[in-house]
Parts: sequence; C-alpha cells; structure tokens
Amino acid sequence: MEQMKEKFAKLLLGEDMSGGGKGVSSALALSNAITNLAASVFGEQSRLEPMTPDRKARWKKEIDWLLSVADHVVELVPSQQKSKDGANMEIMVTKQRIDLHMNIPALRKLDTMLIESLDNFKDQNEFYYLSKDAPDSEKGKNKRKDDKWWLPTVKVPQDGLSDKCRKNLQSQKESVTQVLKAAMSINAQVLSEMEVPENYIEALPKNGRASLGDAVYQSITVEFFDPDQFFSTLDLSSEHKILDLKNRLEASIVIWKKKMIQKDGKSTWGSAVSFEREQFEERAETILLIIKHRFPGLPQSSLDISKIQYNRDVGQALLESCSRILESLAFTVLSRIEDVLHADNMSQNPNPQPGKRNAIKDDSQPNSVTTSPRINTEVVRAKTLSDLLTWTLDQMTLMKRQTKQMNIQRRLWKLRKTNRSDKQGLLC
Repeated sequence: MEQMKEKFAKLLLGEDMSGGGKGVSSALALSNAITNLAASVFGEQSRLEPMTPDRKARWKKEIDWLLSVADHVVELVPSQQKSKDGANMEIMVTKQRIDLHMNIPALRKLDTMLIESLDNFKDQNEFYYLSKDAPDSEKGKNKRKDDKWWLPTVKVPQDGLSDKCRKNLQSQKESVTQVLKAAMSINAQVLSEMEVPENYIEALPKNGRASLGDAVYQSITVEFFDPDQFFSTLDLSSEHKILDLKNRLEASIVIWKKKMIQKDGKSTWGSAVSFEREQFEERAETILLIIKHRFPGLPQSSLDISKIQYNRDVGQALLESCSRILESLAFTVLSRIEDVLHADNMSQNPNPQPGKRNAIKDDSQPNSVTTSPRINTEVVRAKTLSDLLTWTLDQMTLMKRQTKQMNIQRRLWKLRKTNRSDKQGLLC
C-alpha cells in the first residue's frame, strides 16, 4: 500500500517532489512511470528463460496500478432511460473512451503472450549460457563479435539442437514476431493521432527539399517511384544513418501537411500542387513504413520524442508507453531466440560464410503488413494468434462511424436541451 501511495504521489506531483508546481504533465509523468517500470523489470532479460517469480509478480502488480487510470478516462455518450411513468428519456452517460476500450485489453493480451513465451523455455536443457567473463576457449565459435558484447554467450550441443527444440524455437519466434507487429501497429496509430507540437514545427526548414536533401528529394519526386530502387541508392549501414533518414522523412511529411496547405488554398493552381504534394507524402510514408518494419529496434525519432514530451492526453500516453515497452520486449525476446538459432547453425556449419547471421527484421512486402490499428474485443478473447491478429480496416471504419454517430447524437442532445431551456424561458 505504501509503495502504491508513493507511485501515485509522484504522478500527482508531476515528478516534482518539492511540490513547487514545476513538474511535468500528468500524461508525461504516467508515460515515464510505465517506461521506468519496464526498464527495471525487463532490463535484465539477457537470456531466453522465464522471468523470476518476484519480477513477474512486481510487473503484474505495478502495471495494473498504472493501467487502472484508464478505467476513469471516460466520454459522454447518448443513452435511453425509462422514467417512472414509463416514458423514454434521452440522457448522457459515461463510458470508457473507445480507444482505451479497444486497445487496453489487447495490450494486456500481448503482454500475457510474451510472458507465456518466456515461460515456454522453463524446462529446456539443450542450450545454456556462459558468462561474458568466461574465457574465449569456452566460448569457441559462438563468441559474440557484434556490438552486444555484454550479453552472455549461448552454448548448444556439438551436434546441434534436437528437432523438437528447434521446432519449438521457430514456433516461438513466429509467435513473438506477430506480437511485435501488433504492438508496433498500435504504437504507430497512437503516435499518428497525437498532435504535432508547435515547437517541433517551428524548428523545421521552410520546405521538404531542405529537410530531405537534394538526393533523397529527387529520388522521391521522380515520375515513376520504386521503393526498392530508392533503398538501393542509400547507405543504411548503421543505425544512425537509418534514424537520420527517418527523421528527415517525418519532418518533410509534417512540412507538406502543416506549412504548405494554406499556400495551396490561396492559389488558383493549388489543387494541382496539392495533388502532387499528396503523392510525395504517400511515397515518404511508404518508405517510413518499410523502415519501421525492416528495422523494428530503431530508437524513437525526433518527432516521436517531441509528441510524447508535449502530449497532454493521459489516455494516449497510456497506450503509447504500453505498446512501446511491449514492442521493445518482443524485440528483445526475438533477439534472444535468434542468438540460440545462430549458435545452433554454427554447430551444424563449422565454416559458415561471413555475414550469414540473420538480422531481426521483417522482410515482408509493405502490403502484407497489418494496417489496422485496433483490436476488436471479440478478437481479444481469442485463443490463437491468428484469431488475435485478424482485425481489418473494416473494423477501424466501423469504429470511426460509431464515433461520428455518437458525436452527432451528443450535439443533437445538447441542441434539444438548449431549445427546452429557451422554451421554458419564454413561458416564464
């Protein structure tokens, strides 16, 4: 109880323990609390093994505390109520906000699936880990030669893993990959719905060409655009270069959408320019989509960081932070699975060709990526991954239509209430 009081006190104070009112917004404080909790619980997940009971219990307890805020984020919706004389009355009732109602259960389901995936390796005894301080003679061919030197080295039997273990690893890899895609989809949708901060817009160049650079701008604005050809002309050999391209693409999209729309509206040839600019935006968004799914472990972009920092919507802060940490955990579990599969491959191929290690990325085509950001409540209760991930754009369209209808009904209810008040005033 005391621990819960301390956590919620920090949220109320906006992380300003002096009480001087200089703290961050409630949304950012909640986002930071969820991020810090995940870092302390999952930061030690360097092996493909179940979480300790203490860590699992702490995670379940504290994330439930923080997510309980979502139960009190509500909106007014029209409803019918019968009066004592049997007449139907139209009233407004509170209901959990629709984005939270759709996505919080889905995120809880994804969280459960990831923890169950780790629990699946509880009784395995075919591979084990050496400490990072173990001598090179023990590590042998499996010694890490990448930048993650701090991770323990995986050891497998000399003749490799059994078929049963290998199939289980592949099955878990496919399962966690789908969880990763779902978490990425929800996170991307929430971020897209957040407002772009004015501070970010003011710091942008005057046009998209200045943001992208001449070479990238010309590649995007060619008459016949080919994403494969576009990527073949770029140097994406490091994480820094990929993130820089992502930042420039997002900045150019914001410029085209926010800064140029007024100029187009004032000119007689604005419709033609707007169509051309819209085409460039779609191409840039296509490239961004490919980058996000080929390199899921990328750090947050400048736009994402700015949106999270200046966001004031507590509901969006909950969804964004939860989906982000699940995305990070899924990527970590995938990396640990890939480490074991790599060690198994090394045991079967004593002289592998350099550069054959598989990267954790999605090589599927952009049109195969799940595009709908919402998970239906019926899907949340599903027992299999295929059931969980079968949401479609039709569901999103239906949700938007329902939201629009509720807004119309709410406005009509207010209008009727105003008319009744006016009539009563005239009678008096």
